[in-house]
Amino acid sequence: MLNEKLKKALNDQMNFEFYAAHSYLAMAAYCSDESLDGFANFFLVQAEEERFHAMKFYNFINSLGERATIQSLPEPNNTFTSVLDAFEKALEQEKEVTKKIYHLSDLALDDREHATMTFLKWFIEEQVEEEDLFDSIIQKLKRIDDDSNAFFMLDDEFSKRTFTPEAE
Repeated sequence: MLNEKLKKALNDQMNFEFYAAHSYLAMAAYCSDESLDGFANFFLVQAEEERFHAMKFYNFINSLGERATIQSLPEPNNTFTSVLDAFEKALEQEKEVTKKIYHLSDLALDDREHATMTFLKWFIEEQVEEEDLFDSIIQKLKRIDDDSNAFFMLDDEFSKRTFTPEAE
């Protein structure tokens, strides 16, 4: 049985993952409005991935005999000045997720809650990949700067991105 502080933190993280999905939908909407369908697809796939993460928390909480508690979502940022701005805000969001996962890991370690520690290991590794992905895209966007051909090639590359959840 989880202590109340850890149970609340797991539920808060689940809801933050749903919020992250919500934020990525807002970024996709911006890109769609700019007729950048590949970048929109990138963010739509990212939203699916975040919902998948949220459901991992949901299922984990339930598997421990606890209740997942769904909260309301704050309104995401809907204002972006460029695709680069959207990706920079996405990286900030991923860094916030990392900080929250680390905090959860500390709580689980303090409680010697080994099942939770094992569960969170996957998310720690995932966050390294997420931050690296967004940082890499930001660097590419900065390098291509005003090269519209390179920009549209990246847009085309992102149009092919899909999400395939790994087997549990």
